[in-house]
Amino acid sequence: MALLKKTRKAEEVDRSNLPRHIAIIMDGNGRWAKKRGMPRTAGHAAGAETFRRVATYCKDIGLEYLTVYAFSTENWKRPPEEVAAIMGLLEKYLGEAIEKMERDGIRLRFFGDTSVLSDKLLSLIHETDEITAHLGKTFQTNVCLNYGGRDEIVRAARKWAERVKAGEEGALDEEIFSSLLDSAGVPDPELLIRPGGEMRISNFLMWQSAYSELVFTDTLWPDFGPKDIDAAILEYQKRNRRFGGL
Repeated sequence: MALLKKTRKAEEVDRSNLPRHIAIIMDGNGRWAKKRGMPRTAGHAAGAETFRRVATYCKDIGLEYLTVYAFSTENWKRPPEEVAAIMGLLEKYLGEAIEKMERDGIRLRFFGDTSVLSDKLLSLIHETDEITAHLGKTFQTNVCLNYGGRDEIVRAARKWAERVKAGEEGALDEEIFSSLLDSAGVPDPELLIRPGGEMRISNFLMWQSAYSELVFTDTLWPDFGPKDIDAAILEYQKRNRRFGGL
């Protein structure tokens, strides 16, 4: 785990040793807006634009997967007007992204319990699934929406219980359990980044991040960009990933 204070030159990154999958907790939108005397909703709008830039950069440098924490199961505790603004931004982004995803070869998936979302959001999510399901090997962005790591694990356990109840035979192991998670078929993230200065994972990808390299930075999410991605990758490339061995 590391807290990045300064970034290094982008050209120092070893492009032949990139992680396949980076996960990001998009934190600091509200504080970014408050520092500028703006409403928190303005910070979320700025953060949405940052997501566009970061996703494009990750695709351009050759990553295979990017997973972002957009809205947690705990975020419903926020003021209703802020929740509504976040959902509105998601609808706006999806409405615009649908036209571009197939053209740019970007697959978009959603992790989390989407059953409680608005009919409009559900329709847009279904449409993105249909558009991108046929794409072959390409860059994939996973958006965690109404997502919590503990909730995901509980939902997976319920799926297994239903299988057992239906008479399915066989012992439960890690591979089978992983196949019941929202992230089924997606490799675990090698690198998990949290902008915003907080040093915790906040119920994000708890199963999948068991061996992720953790990098924290004080940079608030709306100010985050390619140089910060490169700095985190540089830190990742310095790590000795032993997975419990020597």
